[in-house]
Amino acid sequence: MHNWPAPDWAQPWFGPVACDGRVVREVCEAGGHLPGALSQRLDSAHAGELPRLRFVPQADLPGDTAYEQHIFDTGCVPTREGLHDFFNGLCWMRFPLTKQRLNQLQAAEIAKAGGVGQRRGPVRDALTLFDENAALLQAPEALWDALTQREWRRLFVDLRPLWTQARLVLVGHALMEKLVNPYKSITAHVYRAPVPAELGDDLAGWDRWVASCLNAAELAAKPFTPLPVLGVPGWWVANEDSAFYDDTSVFRVPRVLT
Repeated sequence: MHNWPAPDWAQPWFGPVACDGRVVREVCEAGGHLPGALSQRLDSAHAGELPRLRFVPQADLPGDTAYEQHIFDTGCVPTREGLHDFFNGLCWMRFPLTKQRLNQLQAAEIAKAGGVGQRRGPVRDALTLFDENAALLQAPEALWDALTQREWRRLFVDLRPLWTQARLVLVGHALMEKLVNPYKSITAHVYRAPVPAELGDDLAGWDRWVASCLNAAELAAKPFTPLPVLGVPGWWVANEDSAFYDDTSVFRVPRVLT
């Protein structure tokens, strides 16, 4: 039996991956290994979305091959037992085109550099940040303006009613892992391109859209803005008190450049 903390699948941040997550975890708790449990779920619920994709034990990764390159070359995702790779696998199933696009861009940067090298470079750094910690936001323009200006009280208090028209979706697997044991300062990197309103709640459409947007030139410019996710209305009971947002160690005032 896997001795991992159990995610609370009822929490809103786990919504997009909860269905797959419950099934995969049940298989692991019954004694199954994570790569096999993920591949089994992929075959039963997501067949054909990424036909080459498989989850394999970490030991299948050759010692002289970069992780991203191995996925690009073989369609096999080396997977360790544990929550981090558990959520990575769930993200591959929920956002397959986005994950594939990130992998394609990683492989292209590795090829351009003639190998992995000691330094990742700005594009690979941004790709890793997206993969680990990104979130997508569909929201009215006023919320976007307050978010990018880091005007936290306007974002979460003054404009609070507008959050009924917004949706935040996490796509970073390390971000999801942190939220198994939530704490106030957990911060997402929100992709600065607003999710089109016409996509509604169609997360497959979100996946196609963001995969079509991602490119090396844009990522090199770090197109992210920070968002302390437990400040989102409806995501944490404590934020119903407006004093929650007075904590400047979390809701930081932007630095003024002189």
